[in-house]
Amino acid sequence: MGNTGTVLRELRGAQKSAKGVSLYSRYVNRPAGRVLAAGAYRAGLTPNQVTLVSAAFTYAALAAVALVEPSWTLGLAVYAALAVGFAFDSADGQLARLTGRGGPDGEWLDHVVDCGKLLLVHAAVLISFYRFGELPSDAWLLLPLGFQVAAVVTFCGGLLREQLGKAAAAGAPAGSTAAPVSRVRAVALLPADYGVFCLVFLLLGAPGAFRAGYAALAVVHTLFLAAFLTKWFRELRALRPG
Repeated sequence: MGNTGTVLRELRGAQKSAKGVSLYSRYVNRPAGRVLAAGAYRAGLTPNQVTLVSAAFTYAALAAVALVEPSWTLGLAVYAALAVGFAFDSADGQLARLTGRGGPDGEWLDHVVDCGKLLLVHAAVLISFYRFGELPSDAWLLLPLGFQVAAVVTFCGGLLREQLGKAAAAGAPAGSTAAPVSRVRAVALLPADYGVFCLVFLLLGAPGAFRAGYAALAVVHTLFLAAFLTKWFRELRALRPG
């Protein structure tokens, strides 16, 4: 592989399935990650190094949320860093598939960084609420904790569904066909997409609007969690042998 254009063409052929992916991830985050993966390839970075770059952008942004007084400038900077970190999160897997240098260690590191991100993003909001927010009630401090539970349980439940499903499918007869990619589902998944969630930080300069947007997303994510858990349980139950 030579120039960046050639690398990008190779990366287009190294994409994961679009099934179960929102429109944001399909048309914004993955293409951005493809460009970053091409740049990382040209720079000689490994997939694990790209994962650490993603972590640096993401965790720096979350530290700023917790430590810096909210403002419009902070909100723009935080959103930009989170969006770039999310794009690098896509780039590491694309680079791994392109170079064939992926492995269990890289997958483990990626999941650890993602889990830390989901824990810290809501912890950062909680700290910001406590330090800087003129809250209508102390009950608002419970909101980030509830959102954190919904986010982490969704992440862990989805990861377990994937791994247990693979294990069950390994012993299943061949010949089953994958369901087609649904655009309606891709649109419906937008509110649950991490990249869409990050947009709420653009409202940091207006504390009341930020709280309202964050609370609305918390409700939506909780509803998605209930739907996902029901769906995953039924799918795994259907995989029981005979």
